[in-house]
Amino acid sequence: MDKFVIHGGPKLNGQATISGAKNALLALMPATILAPGKFTLDNTPDLRDVKTMSQLLEIMGLGVSLTGKRLRIDSSTINKFEAPYEQVKKMRASIYVLGPLLARYGEARVSLPGGCAWGPRPVNFHIEGMKKLGAEINIEHGYIIAKANKLKGARISFDTPSVGATGNLLMAAVLAKGETFIENAAMEPEINQLAQFLKKMGAKINGIGTKRLSIEGVDELKPVNAATIPDRIEAGTFLVAGAITGGTVTLKNCIPDHMNAVLSKLEQAGCTINIEHSSITLKAPSTLEPVDVTTDVYPGFPTDMQAQWIALMCKAKGTSVITDSIFVDRFKHVPELNRLGAHVETEDNIAVVRGNGKLKGAKVMSTDLRASASLILAGLIADGTTEVLRVYHIDRGYESIEKKLQQLGAQIERVQTEEF
Repeated sequence: MDKFVIHGGPKLNGQATISGAKNALLALMPATILAPGKFTLDNTPDLRDVKTMSQLLEIMGLGVSLTGKRLRIDSSTINKFEAPYEQVKKMRASIYVLGPLLARYGEARVSLPGGCAWGPRPVNFHIEGMKKLGAEINIEHGYIIAKANKLKGARISFDTPSVGATGNLLMAAVLAKGETFIENAAMEPEINQLAQFLKKMGAKINGIGTKRLSIEGVDELKPVNAATIPDRIEAGTFLVAGAITGGTVTLKNCIPDHMNAVLSKLEQAGCTINIEHSSITLKAPSTLEPVDVTTDVYPGFPTDMQAQWIALMCKAKGTSVITDSIFVDRFKHVPELNRLGAHVETEDNIAVVRGNGKLKGAKVMSTDLRASASLILAGLIADGTTEVLRVYHIDRGYESIEKKLQQLGAQIERVQTEEF
């Protein structure tokens, strides 16, 4: 078990390179199930979630190897159509194998997902969507048991956009017989990359980047190569790190257009943003302004940046209100921030932050991926020493975060500990 030890105070300055997007890659990897052959995925980040998905694919019979940033997947042989609990409990994205297995093999046995321990997730969107495509589904002993002789096109409409369900049903529909329409589909960049990846494989998809996807099923697909898009959430986190410490940071390997909502809010807080092609430079103001935020589906402010924004607002001079419209129970980082001296109150899905910029180091515990990021950000400005426990959460989604922060001047180190 590792922990981060942070000595707060230094302003962050310099350059950092953003890694490939976890949420994009975790959709591309199971998409390789759809066609037999060898795939190459470049710009692959070294993350716990990527290793978990690799292990899951290997259990199913696929060949997976990572050399540097290049991930190779050989889907020529698949002999097990099951995602066991032991793997799925580590990561909710494991449910992504459901659609490809049903589409190519007509059967799947997938454990109900685990992963981050907060908030309800619309797993029923996946299940009901597969049923509309003609799958017979039962829930037995904690597993989704799905069968279909041949999936058939259907019209599917989500009450609210779901990234996971959109991706899963998209992968199922590309080999279904006939045409499928997905209404109120997610428009996140990660879903758009999955759709483009499937098109490159030979799928017929229209409406990419809109709320309405139409898919005309094809008989077969072929293996292809691709490069994972940059991680917009990692980029947002490092921009907040520069802002909260009063520094100037430049991020390389970004797609600024994927981050418009976050960049706009940072400018409202007083930061100066300069964009050049695939790089973003942030210069922090002398005093951060309080800015209210309401999370929303893309292109709105991402829920995956909510925890980091609360940490930033602890430094602002004044009161801000953060509303998470996506998940009602994603504030488990707040009690830990308050241990550092923050003044944050929550009720239902709303957090009120009374910023004063005066935090003091303490021992805190991360409860999920983005909570970990918020505690690290707060530790960067807290007087004295902050210890962040359970950093395995952050290793799920941030590649060597302590090394990148060190390059920017942060005093942070990873230390082994027996504490839980």
